[in-house]
Amino acid sequence: MPKIKEGLPLQADMKKKGKYWVVAFYYYTPIFDAEEFVVQHLNYCKQIGILGRIYIAKEGINGTIGGTWQQVNIYMDDLKSDPRFEGVSFKLDEFDEPAFNRMHVRLKNEIVHSGLKEVNPIRRTGKHLHGKEFQEMKERDDVIVLDVRSNYETRLGKFKNALTLDMETFREFPSKLPELEKYKDKKVITYCTGGIKCEKASAYLLEQGFKDVYQLYDGIIGYAKETGGKDFDGVLYVFDGRVSVPINEVNPKVISTCKHCHTPVARSLNCANVNCNEQFVMCVQCAEEMEGCCTERCQKLPGKRAYNGTGFYAKPKLV
Repeated sequence: MPKIKEGLPLQADMKKKGKYWVVAFYYYTPIFDAEEFVVQHLNYCKQIGILGRIYIAKEGINGTIGGTWQQVNIYMDDLKSDPRFEGVSFKLDEFDEPAFNRMHVRLKNEIVHSGLKEVNPIRRTGKHLHGKEFQEMKERDDVIVLDVRSNYETRLGKFKNALTLDMETFREFPSKLPELEKYKDKKVITYCTGGIKCEKASAYLLEQGFKDVYQLYDGIIGYAKETGGKDFDGVLYVFDGRVSVPINEVNPKVISTCKHCHTPVARSLNCANVNCNEQFVMCVQCAEEMEGCCTERCQKLPGKRAYNGTGFYAKPKLV
């Protein structure tokens, strides 16, 4: 990483200073010294004081970090000053409290687990659509809008009339190809949280003979920033202490229901029993009664953590 600059970076607008900022980003680019870069990058992140998690692979970088406005701007400026990452796009959200309690930088085989290591988004991927382009195109009769996220994410929120796949993880995406074969002659638009899964999903569909494939650039997060989130039903699942965030400021609608009492609620939890850890939807009252567990069985079995009121259980901070 470049040497840390003194003072506030040029990007920073002091009027935007908030309590805490969360920044999501990814970029496919060759990193030939990935092992060495992981060590250097972790030391750099600790030096400027940001928290979060960053995955490094020989194919690129994928991260979500948090810090003050000044800290995240230092990070963004420095990362973009590296020629390998000059095209990276950042998605920012303001939050009242820290979303992370420590900093991880880890070496991975892929920057998102897909099992599609031979698929190279740098070489070919779906055509990028920005938010308003996606909004105009998604209602056409010859278009299929395909959600490539996992089922616990789509239960909380998705675009109206989008096709969802019942996947526990993104690694199952190739096994869903038989369900998608009938759409080969359609225009297929893939979307996900921030865009990273679509890079490989759209590239894979092209390799499998789909002729007209697109992807929502910067994902649901980027779409919401550009359009106000119109026609996204429910809330967006996120992989940090926030758990979920509202997206639609235009025509919001709750689509998820409590696992226990079935009332409409947009609230995701991890089971308080560490041996289960299932992700599910539950209202505040039922979660209190169930002590944060998904079933009475998990409530009684060994391994039950003390329910913390949120259903998000971060690993203890290392001292």
